[in-house]
Amino acid sequence: MAITFDKALGIHQHALEARVQRAEVLANNMANADTPGFKARGMDFQAMMQKAQDNMSGFGMEKTHAGHMDTSAGAGDSDLLYRVPNQPSVDGNTVDAQAEQTRFMRNAMDYQASFQFLNSKFTGLTKAIKGE
Repeated sequence: MAITFDKALGIHQHALEARVQRAEVLANNMANADTPGFKARGMDFQAMMQKAQDNMSGFGMEKTHAGHMDTSAGAGDSDLLYRVPNQPSVDGNTVDAQAEQTRFMRNAMDYQASFQFLNSKFTGLTKAIKGE
């Protein structure tokens, strides 16, 4: 029985991809902290992981007709949500710079943990291939 990378790595490769996408969204929020009317965006990481899990298990929805909605696991605008501000600013900007920075740092730590986990998976696969 052949082992594929998807089976060997599991959901962790998708978690790493989601962390990269989340970092981009958070960086965009921080870059626009002073832009009047800018609406802060966020991603539902749990929902993204559930969608990836469903697609991996074969229970995910598949687009079979051009008129159907696309429910693929990639992060599109449908995965982006607007944040509800605790204290909206007078100019309509909803970015809380300190909260975004905290989210960004937490995401960076989670990314590093996911990366280290995948690295250990690859190390194990390499040892298995070499027969160690």
